[in-house]
Formats: sequence, C-alpha cells, structure tokens
Amino acid sequence: MKKESVRIAACTMAAVITFSGMKLSVHAAGDLNSVLPSAGIDYSLSSESTTSLSDMKEEVERENSSGLTASTAEIAIKGSGEIPIGGMLESNEQTTISDKKIERTIVVSEGYTRDLREASNAAKLSAEEEGFKSLVIARVNNYVNVRDIPSEDGEIVGKLYDKSVGTFIEESDGWYKISSGSVEGYVKAEFCVTGDDAVSYAREVGTRIATVTTTTLYVREEPGTDAVILGMVPIEDELIVTEELDGWVKVNIEEGDGYVSTDFVNMSTEFVKAESIEEERARLAKEEAARAEAKAAAARKAAENKASSGSSSSGQTTTYAPPSGSASGQAVVDFAMQFVGNPYVYGGTSLTNGADCSGFVMSVYGNFGVSLPHSSAADRNVGAAVNGIENAQPGDIICYSGHVGIYAGNGQIVHASTSKTGIIVSNATYRSILSIRRIF
Repeated sequence: MKKESVRIAACTMAAVITFSGMKLSVHAAGDLNSVLPSAGIDYSLSSESTTSLSDMKEEVERENSSGLTASTAEIAIKGSGEIPIGGMLESNEQTTISDKKIERTIVVSEGYTRDLREASNAAKLSAEEEGFKSLVIARVNNYVNVRDIPSEDGEIVGKLYDKSVGTFIEESDGWYKISSGSVEGYVKAEFCVTGDDAVSYAREVGTRIATVTTTTLYVREEPGTDAVILGMVPIEDELIVTEELDGWVKVNIEEGDGYVSTDFVNMSTEFVKAESIEEERARLAKEEAARAEAKAAAARKAAENKASSGSSSSGQTTTYAPPSGSASGQAVVDFAMQFVGNPYVYGGTSLTNGADCSGFVMSVYGNFGVSLPHSSAADRNVGAAVNGIENAQPGDIICYSGHVGIYAGNGQIVHASTSKTGIIVSNATYRSILSIRRIF
C-alpha cells in the first residue's frame, strides 16, 4: 500500500482537503481551543483505502499538537467532478482516496481567529499592565541613589538612572525598597513613580525590541508576505518596534518604516536597570582598558602603515596613518570620508566595492587595528558609553534601530546607508539614536 505525506497548516476554522476526484462538505462538532502553528504538521495517510469522514476528522484532531478541533469544519475534496453536499453528513459516509498526490490544508475561520487573537492580545495587555504596576521608575534629571537603609544616612549601594526601572518590594516612610539588576535597596519615593502611575510611564520609557531569529529577514512595506520588500536585516539584529499588529510588527530600519512577521523575531521590552557601585567601577575600568587597547592597536597599525608606505602602489589609498602615530577620532573620520560615494552592499565589508552599515564601521576601524563585530546590534555594546549626542566626539559610533554609523562632528554621521544611496553623510539625528559608543 502506497503512502503519501500530508501537510497540515492551520489558520481558519474551515478545514479544506484537496484530492483528485470530487468535492464534499462535512460539518463536524467540536471546540477551537487554540490555533495551530503556521508551520503545519506532516503525517501519512493510506492512498488506496476506504476512510470514513469522521475518521478523517479524528485523525486530524489526533495529529494536532496544539489542541485544535474544528467546530464548523468544511472538508472539500476537489477534482474533475464536484458533488456539493449542503447539510450534515452522517459519520458513516465513506469515500475512497485515490492513489494520487494528496494536499491537505486546515484553515481556521477568519472571523473566529480575529476574535480569538483579540481576546488573547487583550489578556496579554491586561497581564502586562498588572506587571507594570509593580515597577518603580525613576523620574529625575540624572539618577537617584539607592541606599542600604531608608534614610539619607544610608550607604549608597547603587544608582537608579532617569527612566530606569526596579521592582517594588515595600514602602517605608517615603522610601521605596526595590530590586533592580543586582541592586537591592531604598530610593526616595518623591523621585520615582509606581502603581497606576507606572503603567503609562512604563510604556514611555520601555523600548520594545524585535530580535531577528532567521539568517536574513525581509522588511516589507505593508504587513503581508505579498507586500513589496523594503529592506533586509541579518540574524540577531535588534529592531525598534513602533506598532504591534496581528502577526506583524512595525519596525524602523535605514530604508524607513516597514513590517516584519513575528514568526521570525523574538519580542522583548528593554528597561534600564540600576547599576551597583561595584558594577560602575568595573564598567569604568573596563572602558578605560578598552580605550587604552584601542589606542595601542591604532599605534601599532600606524607603524605598520608607515613601514609599508614605501612599497604601496601609487594612485590608490588603502590605509590611513593617524598623525604622529597616535589614534584619534578625527583620524577615523578622515579615513572614513574617503569612501563617501562608494556602494552599499548587504553583508559586504569592502570600503571600495561595497559594505553594509556595520561592515563599513568594522572595516574603517579595522584600518586602525581595532576589531569590531559585523553587527549593528553588537556595536551597541562596544567601547564606552557616551551620554547624549551633545557629548559625542568625532569617531564615536552612533547606533540606531538596525543601523550604525560614525559620528563625523558638527551633528553629522558618515555611514553606509542603503543600496540606493551608498556611503553618504547625513544628519546624526535624522533617526532616533539608541546608543553612542566611544572607541578612542
């Protein structure tokens, strides 16, 4: 007996079974407990046997690992002939499955799915808002100290920066005891919000992130697989979410606002947490060591460039030696500006033949002996943090949602923008900045 693989994909309440031969309709009782995964389920069915329609329904339900049963399922068998059946079919009615390719698709009714998803989203929203009520969010100019006791005489154990978040533990005489990151202690209540006031503020200060989980993800102009592709983003890239729809999220990339399927991203909400005094000291020491190493690497690279400058071919600049053998952010910018006008190539790292945004930054800094990741998301963690564009210096790395560039000074960046524009100079604040990192 020959068996053929049958693929099940579930999205509506009407179950459609395509054979070659005839068309039937069956209405079966049951409940819709959940929605099948869109990837579908594979199973085998005898191609030369007699199968009752009720057995088909039972087999579908057994194979459904997500618990879907069709409450008003329509089973259609299509082929050269068509025999419509308008009412209920008896469970003992039989049909013969011909020895031909079987294609089986279960679809959940559009209206029912919409109601189900809306109810699910509403439940998630309600649960999320309840969770926000237990947050303590700093609302200050810079930071509020976290102390070991509820008093200004207490020892400072950490800092809760503006718009940073902790979890409420208890209240004591105008102080909130919180837990945030590795820090547990007390903050003055007058500098924070919690309870109902924290719900709306949490949405303002939290950053909704979609992290790409597939090798290359298409960003489309509209929410749908048939929509025009706006751009592409690589795996592990982190995109800022500006709107959440049914199965799609609106994100911001270099080419503009577009949509990605939630099937290929992990959703999360980022809050800034408190930093302990020990963590602050360790971070500052690590950043200083990283800057020292970057400068030493640049100096070594400059010496190598100088030694090989006599043998380099004329007419093409391939390296740039920083003035006086020392690295500076301005030297990085000067080197990078030589390649303005060159092409953008997705996944590329060539400053002459084409690079993408992180490939451009990586290759520019590579010229100075500094190794950086080929990832705009990973670039958010290199070097030392810079607080605000007003404190940025030439050579700093400016990180955006799914994009990165090099600060050129005077409010501008040099970056590999898009396949249409190539490597260009733009206003640094043309998009919302996620972070600024300093290498030298």
